Amino acid sequence: MPDRPPVFDDREDAVLTEVVDALVESERALAELEAARVAQFAAAMRVALRRSEHRPRAVQEREMALRSIAAEIGVALRWNDRTVQRRLGEALQLVDDFPATLQALSEGRISARHAAAIRDVGTELVDPTVRAAFEGRVIVRAASDTVAGTRAFARALVEELHPTSVTERFEQAERQRRVWIDDDVDGMARLGVIDGTAKIRAMYDRLTQQARAIRAVARPETATDDSDPDAVRDRRTIDQVRADLLCDLMLTGAPTIDPTIDTLPGGLGAIRAHVSVVVPALTAAGASDRGASIDGLSPIDAGTARRLLAGSPAWDRLVTHPITGSVLAVDRYRPSPALQRFVRARDMHCRFPGCRQPARRCDLDHNRDHARGGPTARCNLACLCKRHHTLKTETPWVAHQLPDGSIEWTSPLGRRASNRPGRYVAFVPEPDPPPF
Repeated sequence: MPDRPPVFDDREDAVLTEVVDALVESERALAELEAARVAQFAAAMRVALRRSEHRPRAVQEREMALRSIAAEIGVALRWNDRTVQRRLGEALQLVDDFPATLQALSEGRISARHAAAIRDVGTELVDPTVRAAFEGRVIVRAASDTVAGTRAFARALVEELHPTSVTERFEQAERQRRVWIDDDVDGMARLGVIDGTAKIRAMYDRLTQQARAIRAVARPETATDDSDPDAVRDRRTIDQVRADLLCDLMLTGAPTIDPTIDTLPGGLGAIRAHVSVVVPALTAAGASDRGASIDGLSPIDAGTARRLLAGSPAWDRLVTHPITGSVLAVDRYRPSPALQRFVRARDMHCRFPGCRQPARRCDLDHNRDHARGGPTARCNLACLCKRHHTLKTETPWVAHQLPDGSIEWTSPLGRRASNRPGRYVAFVPEPDPPPF
């Protein structure tokens, strides 16, 4: 006898209907707000462009006005200023090159993600007439399709309308190949790469074949055949095996073509990965499992931290304040300039609000310029990445360091933002003082 279909309460259907209707209305309202924000970002971008017209001809000099405005907005919104700068450019592009898309967004017919997909894909069409034709057709599709479906339709339409062949475009696109990293949670991170489709798919296929070969030798843990009691069982999924293989290949292998073999001892294969690891003393001793991190940014598990500590050729001992966690002193068995060690250990990353560039990639900046009498002392030095070091030097942004290492930033519009040095102590101390 076939199962009867479940019977749902009409009252629940009514609730769901109200929920769906409310979500549709919320999506429409959010689209209207996003269109207004795009217009505001575009207006700020126009100000930056006008100010840049009066700058010297060097590219870096002309970009200072844009960087300063992006930093002003970033501090006000608590955004990273690089993100703001990217949004400024995207907003002006949407306003100038995709007016019909912005109109559809302001009317709530498409979402902000649909608009971004239309802009990203349609950028390849330079001719305004062709781009307008593309825009009109994709907006109709976006009004009734998902973002993924809209993007796929837009890409196919670009191939139809584009004046140059995909071969010619690939030659230019290939110059944009790159690798980047994004921090995740729970001690994890993502490594991304953009390159030619053939190479990327070939890499994935090879990893998959290698992973399957490993699983064919080491049977999965779920196997039920117990005829071979000595068989090795592998608890990993195929995705986990692929990830492990990629890490092994990158960290232990050497490039096939090595132009440095005659100039670099050991060639590229001799280069080893380098990270800066912070391990609290209790974690290093095995009495705790908290507080370890890489570059002061990415938490890592205690086991990995202890292995890195044990195999490290050199390490710094940091003495921190028991309450605030700020660095009080630095000691090292293999000395390097003490002041540099102190500042980098205290700051952990670039000290501009919102920037997380690791200290080892930053310049040591005199908050008060050395040429104007600023001392080369820890109370006047801070880590700034190239971008924000240049911003401070070339624009009216002012940094004033307080005795505790905090930096008071003042923007060209007079807005103030405080950036405190990072904490190595991430727990609330006991009320009783330590017995030493």
